[in-house]
Amino acid sequence: MLDLPTDLPADLAPLSWLIGVWEGTGVIDYADHAYTGEFTHRVSFSHDGGDYLNYSASAWLHGEGDQRTPLVAEMGYWRLSRPATPADAGPGLLPALESAAPRTVDDVELLRNGEGGFDIEVVLVHADGVSELYLGQIRGPRIDIATDAVVRPAGAKTYAAATRMYGLVDGHLLWAWDMAALGEELGAHASARLARAE
Repeated sequence: MLDLPTDLPADLAPLSWLIGVWEGTGVIDYADHAYTGEFTHRVSFSHDGGDYLNYSASAWLHGEGDQRTPLVAEMGYWRLSRPATPADAGPGLLPALESAAPRTVDDVELLRNGEGGFDIEVVLVHADGVSELYLGQIRGPRIDIATDAVVRPAGAKTYAAATRMYGLVDGHLLWAWDMAALGEELGAHASARLARAE
């Protein structure tokens, strides 16, 4: 059974099923360039009262015995896509220019797109310095996002684009990550099945 929090800002209602810590295993298989095998993955979605979810994830390759080799660590924010208003803080440390009543479920419903879902924005930063801006949509318990921009340091490996899909299936978080990297076209990279741990 999935217990959804009731104390969330209205903008988080469509994303609320993600909240929690998820753990499990997955498989990597990307072109001819890299390791093919299993990994362990831990993902956390949390909130601190803002109109976004905090995200962090780490993955490790399975080794001999209990040996684990770190693969990726990433952090970021997930939110519904909507125009900023004078009642929103920012940019930077600038406070809101106006006060406004808290947003309601009716306000959020006005954001529903023509396909019956909600447009979302996801910003991720990897420990190796690569940053990604994903745009996409959430429709019920399924999320599809694709990179709109990838920024990487001069010394990073070539990484041009990615898509990710997340879905809630039988109480598990399933995800798939396709990428265009190392001179390859966009193609399957990794997928995992995660169970709620916390």
